[in-house]
Amino acid sequence: MIKVAFQGAPGAYSYEAIEQFFGAEAEKVPQRTFADIFTAVEEGAVDYGILPVENAVAGSVAQSYELLMEHDLRIYAEVILRVRHMLLAAPGSRSSAIRRVRSHPQALAQCQRYLVRHNLVPEAVEDTAAAACTLAENPAEEVGVIAGEGAAKLCGLEIIDRDIEDFPFNYTRFFLLGTQDPPRAQRSKTSIVFTTPHQPGALFECIGEFSRRGINLTKIESRPRLNRPWQYIFYLDFEGHAKDPECEAAMMGLLRRSLFLKLLGSYPAATTPIEESDTAEEEKK
Repeated sequence: MIKVAFQGAPGAYSYEAIEQFFGAEAEKVPQRTFADIFTAVEEGAVDYGILPVENAVAGSVAQSYELLMEHDLRIYAEVILRVRHMLLAAPGSRSSAIRRVRSHPQALAQCQRYLVRHNLVPEAVEDTAAAACTLAENPAEEVGVIAGEGAAKLCGLEIIDRDIEDFPFNYTRFFLLGTQDPPRAQRSKTSIVFTTPHQPGALFECIGEFSRRGINLTKIESRPRLNRPWQYIFYLDFEGHAKDPECEAAMMGLLRRSLFLKLLGSYPAATTPIEESDTAEEEKK
């Protein structure tokens, strides 16, 4: 049986992402922190770890990218999960009595308009599913939790309101991490991290290595270097596999122009329902 580490408690969105990718038969191994996921994979306690890296509404998960930089695990796949947030409460609670809502900061950010509209005070906690189970164990009528339907079922809470996220295109992207590279896929994506010299045009020249070869970039983001104030590293995703001739040439060019380059992985590219519907419309035309 495949073992997959995730941060949080059963019913967390990472838990759902594992089931989406592997099905219900995978053994899901909860971890206290994101860093513990890396340790579990590196020590061989599990086969893979699943890590949330960005949300279509709230943006990137900073700690996840810092850990990808610090460790040498490979991205084996990406998983894109449609996140549906529910307002949960202890059985018998009245919606009008709820004053405070607990959840992970990302979930609170994704439901900010709903919270403001209903005059609910957000309270940040480390994990959505754990917050749900804590409320079930210690019921408080004035407290609600934002979590998924799975957490409601597992913890025995009532769903007060469904789909409370501010935007319907609320997707979270996860990386499935392992110690080996995945098999080549027909449609691949590659993730790298690099730094540039501190001089005019350095980033422009680095990105130009991809543009000149017609390689599409799907993400670029700068993050501060933790050990060097006011210096930055760049995380970049592009379409294609690192061993494709054009991609390999672009990375060799980037290596010559950058101070540091790290390949995080080339892996099968996932699609969202939005992308799939757009593709279908293009095919009709």
